[in-house]
Amino acid sequence: MENYLNENFGDVKPKNSSEEALERWRKLCWIVKNRKRRFRFTANLSKRFEAEAIRRSNQEKFRVAVLVSQAALQFIHRLNLSSEYEAPEEVKAAGFHICADELGSIVEGHDVKKLKIHGGVEDIAAKLSTSIVNGIPTSEHLINERKRIYGINKFTETPQRGFLVFVWEALQDTTLMILAVCALVSLAVGITVEGWPKGAYDGLGIVLSILLVVFVTATSDYRQSLQFRDLDKEKKKIMVQVTRDGLRQKISIFHLLPGDIVHLAIGDQVPADGLFISGFSVLINESSLTGECEPVNVNAINPFLLSGTKVQDGSCKMLVTTVGMRTQWGKLMATLSEGGDDETPLQVKLNGVATIIGKIGLYFAVVTFAVLVQGLFSRKLKDGTHWTWSGDDAMEMLEFFAIAVTIVVVAVPEGLPLAVTLSLAFAMKKMMNDKALVRHLAACETMGSSTSICSDKTGTLTTNHMTVVKTCICEEINEVSSSNKSNHFRSAVPESAVKILLESIFNNTGGEVVNNKDNKIEILGTPTETALLEFGLVLGGDFQAERRASKIVKVEPFNSAKKRMAVVIEFPEQCFRAHCKGASEIILAACDKVINSNGDVVPLNEPTTNYLKNTIEQFASEALRTLCLAYMDMGTDFSVDSPLPLQGYTCIGIVGIKDPVRPGVKESVAICKSAGITVRMVTGDNINTAKAIAREIGILTENGIAIEGPDFREKSEEELHELIPKIQVMARSSPMDKHTLVKHLRTTFGEVVAVTGDGTNDAPALHEADIGLAMGIAGTEVAKESADVIILDDNFSTIVTVAKWGRSVYINIQKFVQFQLTVNVVALIVNFSSACLTGNAPLTAVQLLWVNMIMDTLGALALATEPPNDDLMKRSPVGRKGNFISNVMWRNILGQSVYQFVIIWFLQTRGKAFFHLDGSDSDLILNTLIFNSFVFCQVFNEISSREMEKINVFKGILNNHVFVAVLSCTIIFQIDQPEIRAISNSRLASLDMIDDLLHTVKLKKANKYFGEVTWTAARHVGFRNLPK
Repeated sequence: MENYLNENFGDVKPKNSSEEALERWRKLCWIVKNRKRRFRFTANLSKRFEAEAIRRSNQEKFRVAVLVSQAALQFIHRLNLSSEYEAPEEVKAAGFHICADELGSIVEGHDVKKLKIHGGVEDIAAKLSTSIVNGIPTSEHLINERKRIYGINKFTETPQRGFLVFVWEALQDTTLMILAVCALVSLAVGITVEGWPKGAYDGLGIVLSILLVVFVTATSDYRQSLQFRDLDKEKKKIMVQVTRDGLRQKISIFHLLPGDIVHLAIGDQVPADGLFISGFSVLINESSLTGECEPVNVNAINPFLLSGTKVQDGSCKMLVTTVGMRTQWGKLMATLSEGGDDETPLQVKLNGVATIIGKIGLYFAVVTFAVLVQGLFSRKLKDGTHWTWSGDDAMEMLEFFAIAVTIVVVAVPEGLPLAVTLSLAFAMKKMMNDKALVRHLAACETMGSSTSICSDKTGTLTTNHMTVVKTCICEEINEVSSSNKSNHFRSAVPESAVKILLESIFNNTGGEVVNNKDNKIEILGTPTETALLEFGLVLGGDFQAERRASKIVKVEPFNSAKKRMAVVIEFPEQCFRAHCKGASEIILAACDKVINSNGDVVPLNEPTTNYLKNTIEQFASEALRTLCLAYMDMGTDFSVDSPLPLQGYTCIGIVGIKDPVRPGVKESVAICKSAGITVRMVTGDNINTAKAIAREIGILTENGIAIEGPDFREKSEEELHELIPKIQVMARSSPMDKHTLVKHLRTTFGEVVAVTGDGTNDAPALHEADIGLAMGIAGTEVAKESADVIILDDNFSTIVTVAKWGRSVYINIQKFVQFQLTVNVVALIVNFSSACLTGNAPLTAVQLLWVNMIMDTLGALALATEPPNDDLMKRSPVGRKGNFISNVMWRNILGQSVYQFVIIWFLQTRGKAFFHLDGSDSDLILNTLIFNSFVFCQVFNEISSREMEKINVFKGILNNHVFVAVLSCTIIFQIDQPEIRAISNSRLASLDMIDDLLHTVKLKKANKYFGEVTWTAARHVGFRNLPK
């Protein structure tokens, strides 16, 4: 079976599956009882094609707009433009002077002419009643007026479907519809022949069973939809930095309004359509909106920023002009939201299993019906009544047909693929509570098979709470661990050196020191930037004063490839100075001068270079992050368009930043090792820092190798094949080094790889990995967009929790598959063999529908929601090539099937003699015994399925409240069906209707001996299922 599944359903991958593969498996699944339910949680390919068409349309539209704007720029300065635009009265009454449609046409159409007519960005800001410095006022009345005129930043979503919709979809099951027709015919024939109520029992039994199945199924599906709805809301939460009332603050993108001033940095998603105000080196990736991969330069000449695009490089301030469904991104997202997630490989495989068993079941059903009908014909031929047919004969034929249809109901395990969705939804909800947001369903099950984790160091293995604790300035090493020592530090270092150090810290930074909405000083930026800015403030520096003393004219933002950041500042006397900081050995190599102990700039000789290199190694061996700061005076002839020089800098000094190891990381690494998962550290830090921390937490062992990215890049394919299995630490790595490592681990060594990432340049590695894990705190929106799971607390221990949940999902689905396939096999064989050998079926249509509900919806609820336990992380990983239906599962399925079949067959053929049953109700009592024995076999089989290999199947059973509740309800309903009062011939008659409908009898109605013996037998038969 595994080979068949891999051959026909193996094209669908955990991520990045082709549209052809997604279409192909759907065509192979032609035996489907209810298409709406079976394919509810799979991708809507038609909506995907529609979204792609919108992208192509956008690409053409924006291409034309750019060409038009370029042509307009050539002539616009010659024209004397005058505005003929008049804002609507409603807009003016609200205090604004430009309407939403006009704003939308300017940005979306890249309309330079209209922008010029309206006076440029500053005048548009004035017409929006906002300030490009202080932002919009935040009084409730003004905010509400802004919302009323311009709308809110949300796109139209598919409305939540009510419970009755799920009931209606559950009723679309083809087999249930056929059974409903059978029930109606049975009611008509039965009442005509036998009268009311006796003639209605068979028909009403099927109807009530169908309704019960439908409502239980709809309830389960409805609860799943609510879980997915909640998770979708979490996925869309993006926070942005804005200025309102002159104060910087973080708000949700859904609260953005036209007029807001948004601060964007590398890796951010543009949250609404807007106009560029100011910034440096801004490159925008518009591929998400247009499909065009070539980044676009955004500046004062081309100021148009489109919602949904990504900041690939640089930073800027933007004025929000258009929000929500007025943007192209809003329209695209409204379509994409209906496209859904790709189906997971396990969903597809189990659809394949359902199809195989469905074909077998259909064959058995046809043969069973033919055999039963042939048996009836044979009896009538023998009795000589083959020419005369009564209502009873018609009812018997109808019952045969109902049994055949119900065999198909039981045999086509619709619950298999849906159990995957149920288990994944349950796991995703629980993981959300454990600080892991799953963006793609497949990541849950894939993480359970992971064999290798490539983790960042900073913020993942360490706390990301950074503090400058040591410095080497003016060739003197000083500790900076308190304000007193900082004062001592300032007095020990020449004032000229302190001045240039503060100038470097406060200008060459991606962070800011601002007043927050509580009017308190707040440091914004990455943990590294925050640590440096905090150090500058401790030294007595003034961020705003330093910024006012000069003007930043060029910025080269930090990225993982260059491992440096640089700015050029212009002084009032029109001379320029460049400041540079980054990886210590890289920046030091770019220096040819240094500030000495007297504060003078002197040439950097070999002894001083060696001293500084030794200092870097000393700091790194103490597990400190090291940064080197440098500057260069550039005179008066610098051009903003010129690249920054790579050599000739003056070394200001080296800072050592402490970033402690996270609590619990060492234990989590040990858990991974016991689970057969290899943990590798891949970091941009100094190799000595990386090695010190890797040894501390147990990643780097005696036999492991620590290597630097540049050395790794130089290796040949043969050397890499030998080297990669031994690599435990890769330092000074570039994003492409990480990508190369991941690719080799996946393709050459067949490992299932999880990779963490936080930067924009990590996107290729996150995309290449089987599971991409983005950091929720330090991660950019670009990294999160490329990831499968977002680690909300940036903690490595959470990654281990995700792996545990992934294994739990995989094992739970295996348990359910084992349970359901056992029921399928037994129900098929029992009814088929009995029909062939005795001419009747021991399990009726109503009984089979009840069993189907136990094994399908209720079974999935019970087994697919089992919480994880610590033992899961003591097993070896499944890996890439493991069989889903393992040999142990086949052993359990066949063993259970043989046992149950022998018992049911014995009861059917020898039951009366064994229990000394005689009298008019002996057949009914025997049928009750067979039915209850079969159901109790499934109840205890459900318990034994909790553990596929261990003897103690009751361990931890009370921890799963859902399992206990489902099992209890099943047993209670089975033992004591309620008595229902029914109206017959205008008088009330007390009837044990459920028993009559099920073709059983309450055993308390039989004599005491039979009651005790048969109930004991039924429970004992089921209990014997449990492993001994």
